[in-house]
Amino acid sequence: MSPNANSNNLDDHSLGMDCAISRRDFLNATLLASGGLLLTGASPLDLMASREEWNGYGGVGDYRTSNGNTYEVMTSGHGIRDGIYEGKNLKTVDTGEQFDCVIVGGGISGLAAALFFQRQAEEKKSCLVLDNHPIFGGEAKRNEFVVNGQRLLVHQASAMCFPPIPNSFLAQFYDSIGVDFSKFQYQTWGGERPEIAVGNTPYVDDGKNCGFYFRAHPGTQPGVWIVDPYGTQFRNAPIPQQAKRELLSMQGGPGRTQDIPRKDGDAVARHVDAMTLEQHLIERYGISRETIRGYLSPVTGGGSGIGPDVLSGYVEYAPDLVFPWNQQQGEQMFPGGNTGMARHMMKALIPGSLSGDRTMEAICRARVNFRALDRAGQATRVRLNVTVIAVEHDGPSEKAGSVTVTYGQDGKLYSVKARSVVMAGGSWTTKHIVRDLPREYQDAFAHFHRAPCLMANVAVRNWRFLAKLGISQCQWFEGIGNYTAVRKIATFGAPSPTLSPDSPTVLTLKILYSQPGLTLAEQVQRGRMALFATSYRDYERKIREQFTEMFAQAGFNPRRDIAGIILNRWGHAYLSPQPGFFFGLAGKPAPRELVRRAPFGRIAFANSDLAGIMDHRASIIEAQRAVQQLA
Repeated sequence: MSPNANSNNLDDHSLGMDCAISRRDFLNATLLASGGLLLTGASPLDLMASREEWNGYGGVGDYRTSNGNTYEVMTSGHGIRDGIYEGKNLKTVDTGEQFDCVIVGGGISGLAAALFFQRQAEEKKSCLVLDNHPIFGGEAKRNEFVVNGQRLLVHQASAMCFPPIPNSFLAQFYDSIGVDFSKFQYQTWGGERPEIAVGNTPYVDDGKNCGFYFRAHPGTQPGVWIVDPYGTQFRNAPIPQQAKRELLSMQGGPGRTQDIPRKDGDAVARHVDAMTLEQHLIERYGISRETIRGYLSPVTGGGSGIGPDVLSGYVEYAPDLVFPWNQQQGEQMFPGGNTGMARHMMKALIPGSLSGDRTMEAICRARVNFRALDRAGQATRVRLNVTVIAVEHDGPSEKAGSVTVTYGQDGKLYSVKARSVVMAGGSWTTKHIVRDLPREYQDAFAHFHRAPCLMANVAVRNWRFLAKLGISQCQWFEGIGNYTAVRKIATFGAPSPTLSPDSPTVLTLKILYSQPGLTLAEQVQRGRMALFATSYRDYERKIREQFTEMFAQAGFNPRRDIAGIILNRWGHAYLSPQPGFFFGLAGKPAPRELVRRAPFGRIAFANSDLAGIMDHRASIIEAQRAVQQLA
């Protein structure tokens, strides 16, 4: 049976579910053993998916066992949340190690904190970074495929980076770790086919190379593609005339300019923060709630994971106002997303962690030397596959001279001592791990809501089916995911210096769980349950059905064209700031400021969620603040 636009009629064979791509990337016995203790007696959600059906295929290379929150990472984290380590006589081994600083979390914020700690020290000091994943980077990690003999790199989550203002703090930081924005040169067009514009990020920009797909419904026309929707004024689009008018009006102008904040914290910014993003869009552009929920959610609001009806209106402006950047140069992207930033930081911290020199190309292409990460005697050590379960002052916080950090690894519990601690992981674990956390911090953390996200990377052998439609990027409004785009790769990590529709590529689907009409807490909780309860196989089938429905008319064949699918499940991907999160409401301080204003004893707090901005720049700035506070 050949693929056609009605994918519901396709069986597993027609969809390619039996094709020779790995779907159950079984972890080896060593990796499984590392999670043994943490899984004992804990089944926090009675998941429908097994370990294999949760993790699925992980690709190739150093990141193959760390695609998103793996089953082991997810289960151990929920074990902490569910209190399986509290009220029990757990046997803990004291390693006898003492460090000047222990950093909990090996993502961008944790690695940046380690760098700042070492650089501000007047003499050599010891630092230990603890991370619960098989490889450092947090959400700044990558997937790797080999398709048609070419190695393809793609982001797992954190994607773009932004050229800084010259001589700014961020410019100096990037320079110190070897990131040179002048090196972001991209693939050029190749082959004999007429050129189609291709961007260098995975996000749609609604240009002439963009197509909108509208699904068929019983009793209506078949599914419809509208190429260059704004340029064609949505002609023949099967949507209400009111929606067409409102979308075109929003695209065509800035709306009420008096509603646009000009500076972080100005009166307009505070006014916008006090309302929902949905209400702000209604006031600024005069559009309807129906248009926002039908055609803008959940992509608007920076993709914060949930509906604009519960997000602060300020999420639309915060990144650019807090972190001004060189917009003339445009957004840039490492071949594997901000994995590139994490790898440059690690190379600066531990030169032997990545083979080769400090060029952009070498750091992108190098293999990780895991044995170099945690060697005794070096100033900074990074310990992977460990889950921190407790951080507590040794005595009253105002008098304690040290902090005890307890973690699980290889089926046992260990403890180390620290003169200071930076909690660089997410707020959803920090509030459980810091055992003596005061009530005011606990109350503040209760306002930190994190929304889930599934980043599905689909490797295809070519993208001729998109070229036949005359597009390289597209958006749709029903089904799984919302948009995808072909992107040019920076040449220092590209498989080829040229790109054409005949080239293999990876199409990323950002799958969010927005449910406008529900409360913020309900949206994130229901989304997480959907993420957790769906197996790899079920997601794979949905993706194959979606692609077949949209692209079969242009020659797409799922059996032939899909080379591999990697799922990156992030249960707490996005901080979702509610109204008042940034500047407070009714004279009360903002929740983030209660946590940021001072350390708790010898413990300081970092991570991008303290800024309310899901951006690697926030991770760096928050790390700097936390380390300075401890100094």
